[in-house]
Amino acid sequence: MRIDLRSDTLTLPTKEMSEVMNNAPLGDDVYGEDPSVNALEEKAAAMFGMEAALFCPTGTMTNQLAIKVHTRPGDEVICDKLSHIYLYEGGGIAMNAFSSVRPLEGHLGRITAQVVAENINNAADVHQPITRMVSLENTVNKGGGSIYDFNEIRKIREVCTANGIILHLDGARLFNALVEAPETTLDYGKTFDSISICLSKGLGCPIGSLLLGSKPFIAQARRYRKAMGGGWRQAGALAAAGSYALDHHIDLLRADHRRAKAIGEMLAGNSWVEAVYPVSTNIILAQLSQHITATDFVEKLKTKDVHCVSFGKHLVRFVTHIDFTDEHLEALKQELDF
Repeated sequence: MRIDLRSDTLTLPTKEMSEVMNNAPLGDDVYGEDPSVNALEEKAAAMFGMEAALFCPTGTMTNQLAIKVHTRPGDEVICDKLSHIYLYEGGGIAMNAFSSVRPLEGHLGRITAQVVAENINNAADVHQPITRMVSLENTVNKGGGSIYDFNEIRKIREVCTANGIILHLDGARLFNALVEAPETTLDYGKTFDSISICLSKGLGCPIGSLLLGSKPFIAQARRYRKAMGGGWRQAGALAAAGSYALDHHIDLLRADHRRAKAIGEMLAGNSWVEAVYPVSTNIILAQLSQHITATDFVEKLKTKDVHCVSFGKHLVRFVTHIDFTDEHLEALKQELDF
């Protein structure tokens, strides 16, 4: 049995999702005439209590569009040093927005209001870039799926408001955080100026992310999306998958989290594993003993048809998802016992 835990982006549409996709009404989205895309954007915006939304192919695009719209060339973006926008988006902040980044030291990818306040540049000092935007990631991929304390997010919001700074959320796995916390989508919509959410990770869609914000912000993001070659045509089948996932797949994330915790316990008992990061959602990070590299560990598991990824010299990542079942979990127990 093949067990693929490299990422939650590997999922395939369920039978029900496929049926919805096959029956989706279509139109040309560049003309604003795809009813399925329009319905998805309206649904997502309403969920978060925001004015508008924009459907895009990837979370990298939605994040980069947000940064491009919110900043001016020469501005600075504050984020944690483990942030996806800093590590895994191809230098897009410099390439697309011509802005610089101030990566801060947080805990498992989460920064505090105090450290944000301490790193805001003096706008009157011509030697420094203007601090224009703060970006948070929730959950944090490189932090092992760690979840922000929403009270801390509120404090960061207060700091941003007091200093006239934009607050953006990279919510690629935001729904993983939401099912584990009392806050709602509306709480997030009230707190952030813009939000990016992915449909192609835990929610199980084949492709797609959404950018949420005000109507003027989304209108400008739509213009930049076109310039980046991101204008859809008949994208309704993909959008219909997103609408279905928002209606039916959010609660399924709890099962992913349960299985992830079980994998964390299995790895903790492996002789080659030194420590396991706290498992909060669907990502498991295992710190290996110094006598084995992550590359060798990944290759050993591959011979058992178990697939994970190297996340550092001695760090490996496993990610549970909708296609990883309890049957796979039982089979994995045998393969990790070495």
